Amino acid sequence: MTPPDTIAAIASAPGRGAVGVIRVSGPEVPQIAATILGALPAPRTAHLADFLDADGEAIDRGLALYFPAPASYTGEHVLELQGHGAAFVLDLLVKRLLDLGCRMARAGEFSERAFLNGKIAHDAARMKPRGT
Repeated sequence: MTPPDTIAAIASAPGRGAVGVIRVSGPEVPQIAATILGALPAPRTAHLADFLDADGEAIDRGLALYFPAPASYTGEHVLELQGHGAAFVLDLLVKRLLDLGCRMARAGEFSERAFLNGKIAHDAARMKPRGT
């Protein structure tokens, strides 16, 4: 089950922090990654990159990680951007992602997609306590 839309959200804890993390999941991730980073990064490798605005200017510089489907947490294409943790910077990046076609994820929606795509145990029998 793959939803037709692509979602984005700030994944780092609210408040002050040196590093801010934004996650994106869905079918449009490869195109969005190529646009915001200038190129689609190689899978499962951290890349130092500028995160670009609509004019090609850097909003921030940080690490980008791309996980192609189905080998990701959600089972969909996933992009993770790790940049500076300032709320202003994170808000600019989220706005850019929304402009590129993402929608804001609902609370728990990344985990919901992981569950629906069989990435999280479906029944209690598969979730045995350790040592049993």
